Amino acid sequence: MTTTATNSPARPRLVTRPLLLRFVSMVGASTGFFLLLSVVPRYATASGAGPATGALMLSTVLGELAAPRFVARYGHRFALVVGLVLLGAPALVLTLSHDLAWIVAVCLVRGLGFALTLVAGGALTASLIPAERRGEGLALVGVVSGVPSLIALPLGVWLATHVGYTPVAVAAGVAALAAVASVPGLPGRQATAPGGEKPVGMVAGLRTGGLVRPAAVFAVTAVATGIVVTFLPLAVPAALDGVVAVALFVQPAASTAARWAAGRHADRHGPARLVLPGLVLSAVGMLVTAATGSPAAVLAGVALFGIGFGIAQNATLTLMYTRVTASGYGTVTALWNLAYDGGMGVGAVGFGALAAWTGYSWAFAVTAVLMLVAVVPAVRDRHTDAPAPPSR
Repeated sequence: MTTTATNSPARPRLVTRPLLLRFVSMVGASTGFFLLLSVVPRYATASGAGPATGALMLSTVLGELAAPRFVARYGHRFALVVGLVLLGAPALVLTLSHDLAWIVAVCLVRGLGFALTLVAGGALTASLIPAERRGEGLALVGVVSGVPSLIALPLGVWLATHVGYTPVAVAAGVAALAAVASVPGLPGRQATAPGGEKPVGMVAGLRTGGLVRPAAVFAVTAVATGIVVTFLPLAVPAALDGVVAVALFVQPAASTAARWAAGRHADRHGPARLVLPGLVLSAVGMLVTAATGSPAAVLAGVALFGIGFGIAQNATLTLMYTRVTASGYGTVTALWNLAYDGGMGVGAVGFGALAAWTGYSWAFAVTAVLMLVAVVPAVRDRHTDAPAPPSR
């Protein structure tokens, strides 16, 4: 008697040498950016903190709009190198002057560089992850890029206090520039534009509902993120400072864990049905956090919000990548990062005006209700049969 064994096909390998090399440039860019994110406003002093940060974020957003065209013309490796150089080199000369115009100019250049690393690097990363494991792969990418930011942000402030601004600026510059050495080992243009496909432009992406809807849902959750990280320390009574510190750790930790779980679920069942739960959990978390005088409510609220935000992060990005061919990865990366950066900026600015009128607790509650407006595009995206956008 002969027995025929039925073997399921092996899952494709997730972590490959090119992906590991991509992690090097990812860690370098993230470290170079976040080491100085809170240090530069302090170096610029109170009167220049706003213009410095505003210039950085403005150039990042503008760079994200222009990056897909640049990447399509010159290729992902060249664009990534340019981004790392623009991010790192200006940091080396930041402390040559205390003049605000100089600091703003440095921030403008660094913002453009960071935008290029996000768009070119993000598109390249997507091409290195097997489609069958895209959700899990993007979750892993989120961990790799997120851990340096969690470490570098407080580390930069600590180092600036104890060793001075110049060593921190030099360290940030070296971190980004050293990562350039890893780029030649990455796949070239053919990895993300097979068969001579025409790249999908930003205009076409913005006209495609299958991309705009998940980006809009994610932008709403990003608005709430900007509110939590900016205003939670102000909203919670001073006597509960220890609770704030724990909460600001719990939120990103919950997001990271949820992003990983969402990625594994998306690979098996698809990402579309996760978008709505991610949004609703985020809104519920904001509503619970409105009880700012209760330590239990604050911790439970940021945990719920973190879970919802992590799910939304993974589900929306994975869903957007499934709706384009490889030639559209750059545009998807740019749209998603625009939703992230723009949403955080709108949240930080808009919530301040709202809280001045209603108070912090009511402002959190109102935000939670307003977030539910995004239920409409989230419900429409429970099916993944959206056509790919035309080339433009």
